[in-house]
Amino acid sequence: MCGISQATQGKLYLTGAFGLAGTSVVMGYVLSHKLGAFAITAISMAIVLVGLLPFYFGRVMQTVLALFRRQWLLLLAQAFLGIFLFRMFLLLGVRHTSTSEAGILTGAIPAMTAIGAYAVLKERPTAITVLGIAATVLGILLLQGVSLFSTRFTDSHWLGNLLVLLGAASETAFRILSRKQKSMEGESIVIHPMVQTLLVSAAAFCFSLIPALLEQPFPIFSTLGSVEIFALVWYGLVITALSFGFFYAGAKRCSAYTIAAFSGVMPLTSMLLSALFLHEQIGLSQWCGGLLVICGMLLIGKRFTKKAFRYIPGINGKDGL
Repeated sequence: MCGISQATQGKLYLTGAFGLAGTSVVMGYVLSHKLGAFAITAISMAIVLVGLLPFYFGRVMQTVLALFRRQWLLLLAQAFLGIFLFRMFLLLGVRHTSTSEAGILTGAIPAMTAIGAYAVLKERPTAITVLGIAATVLGILLLQGVSLFSTRFTDSHWLGNLLVLLGAASETAFRILSRKQKSMEGESIVIHPMVQTLLVSAAAFCFSLIPALLEQPFPIFSTLGSVEIFALVWYGLVITALSFGFFYAGAKRCSAYTIAAFSGVMPLTSMLLSALFLHEQIGLSQWCGGLLVICGMLLIGKRFTKKAFRYIPGINGKDGL
């Protein structure tokens, strides 16, 4: 990307990453009628390894031999938290709570990412950054059809809400750890985004294999049609490989606050594709949510000078954009 700044490249990568991840709703809808969540995860990771490892084998081996113990732990934690635990908690959680309550909890991930960025990474937000994150969170809630005035958390759903919240925390930790990888590059080797994707995919495959086998997917394989096979390949090569590669490339170039704001692209893409392919109706609140997500991205993405706004007292500093 000659002539484009690193920050702009990062935002383009993040837009592509979360946009491709948003297609998982449609593909998941196609596959969920035949396969369990862990089977889909394990198969998609296997497809990533089979499809990409021949092209990156030499680079992967060089990286494996050069990685420090701390980097290995970070990669394993990313796979365990961002893929295995996130999907497990979400899968179990939605069985014991309402979609509106789950929507509120998962919609808070950008805010949780921002808090983690400040507490763990010491990345200090500006007033505009906080406003952009707030617009993204509200936009995601509206995109998911959540009514902030009518939705109430019920006592009987406490277990499901706790599991969904743990899933949201796992996804948040994944994003923070991915950004943490960048801060370590001065003291260790730099990992290529696709190599990092392959290593995390391999670890996630190992974590998901036993739960996937417990779902007994093999008898179902013979019943899969061309649409389901295409969805599996798409889930592996696009939603996992390409999306994760873009995400890691973006995380190396952008702050955690930028990652949080641009994550709104995922539910926005999901909404548009659901309307196009699944013929779901889009209401006024969803359109307003999409507009808020875009506003959040513009607020975070725009370069502001110190004279353009007043910093928040006590947490002044640059957000790395």
